[in-house]
Amino acid sequence: MKVGIITDSNSGLTVERSKELGIHILPMPFMIDGKLYYEGVDLSLEKFLALQAEGADITTSQPSPKEVTKLWDDLLKEYDQLVHIPMSSGLSSSCQTAAMLAQDYEGKVFVVNNQRISVTQLQSAVDAKMLADKGKTGEEIKEILEASKFDSIIYVTVDTLTYLKKGGRVTPAAAALGSLLKLKPVLVIAGERLDAFAKGRTMKQAKSIMINAIRKEVEEKYNDPQCQDTYLEAAYSSSKEVAEEWVEELKREFPGVPIEADPLALSIVCHIGPGAVAVACTRKIKVD
Repeated sequence: MKVGIITDSNSGLTVERSKELGIHILPMPFMIDGKLYYEGVDLSLEKFLALQAEGADITTSQPSPKEVTKLWDDLLKEYDQLVHIPMSSGLSSSCQTAAMLAQDYEGKVFVVNNQRISVTQLQSAVDAKMLADKGKTGEEIKEILEASKFDSIIYVTVDTLTYLKKGGRVTPAAAALGSLLKLKPVLVIAGERLDAFAKGRTMKQAKSIMINAIRKEVEEKYNDPQCQDTYLEAAYSSSKEVAEEWVEELKREFPGVPIEADPLALSIVCHIGPGAVAVACTRKIKVD
């Protein structure tokens, strides 16, 4: 049984890295000033941030059913089964759409609803590829991933409240007060929700809040203070230099733990803007 793995670009997976990992990407569409762009195809993080800074009218969308089924049909010429891992069903309707379309592919396409996004979604795709390489079927992979859907969490801090205000996630009054006080909110993504977690007075304090929150997560929830059975992941909507500094800070706090940084999904950046950094933890999947 040959099983192919697909995720969408909400995972932050780049075209270059997808080739290295052997994972297929479904690019997410964005309408910007009336023009259609596809994440990772003709829309990079840098280009997106530049357009966002110019005040472009940006709306998120989802791939058309035809785009989804064309990708599946093409890949089913090479694979016996496909495992499709979209972003969390609580954050987009693309998961429900894929699940509905998969009904016509009974026994061939398995859509995973494990409520992940960004680096945790990417980790799910990597785990799925590992499971496929171990000989698991599409149905088995779907069951394993969905059984571990609550074994991840993301903390993210933003540099500006402008885009949270634009998206209605904070009121104009709260945004004005927060900007005046130079507050750096810390948000948490767990399961299907993006929620407020805490507020820092500086970016340094906000980072410290996130580090302490992740440490508590791995120590108390996962009972894994040395992160032997936990992945730590970093993400960003800032410059690569800022991202590298963030990774080095995390490595000092969690010595010996391998940590890499990936761009935040543009669907998140759309709502939080530039200058954000994030840290996530995901429990490792163990298989026989």
